[in-house]
Amino acid sequence: MAFVRAKKKEPLGERELFEYAVGALSRRMRTVRDLRRLMRARAEEGEAGEQAMDAVVARLKELKYLSDTRFAADYTRLRKENEKYGRRRVQQDLAQKGVQKELIATTLTKAYEDVDEVALAREYIARKRMKKPSGENAQKETARAMGRLMRAGFSAGAIYKVLREWDVEVDEVEEPILEDEG
Repeated sequence: MAFVRAKKKEPLGERELFEYAVGALSRRMRTVRDLRRLMRARAEEGEAGEQAMDAVVARLKELKYLSDTRFAADYTRLRKENEKYGRRRVQQDLAQKGVQKELIATTLTKAYEDVDEVALAREYIARKRMKKPSGENAQKETARAMGRLMRAGFSAGAIYKVLREWDVEVDEVEEPILEDEG
């Protein structure tokens, strides 16, 4: 059976690009950068395509269908409440999605101001059904648990507190200071 190469789709004009963008936003919330990336594949090449994308983005913002501020707030809330992720993980995810640093900082400050990081780490552990390291592989299991908690965005201090509650022996290492943190 021979593979058939997909036909190159006709570039969309501004009206069709707007409909395409609304459809993309109806399926999933997106940032301006993410939506532009999608539209770029369907828009005309060159200056005409860029102008059409600018017009579509402006119209979507005017209609309040597209807002990086709302995206950042909703995304942060969902990741914190549902996934139980720590501040750093959400910060990295938002940066990867193309949200501006200033917006990330204000959103995270607002969302995590009253959050007890140790309690959130405990909730994450319960959600992921992580077990207390024990037996002959306790050291290996402790390292694995620490890695999972670090990837989930928790600070070293919070991780050590949780591990001490488990009566696990850990060698504390000073937490590296990240440049992104203000």
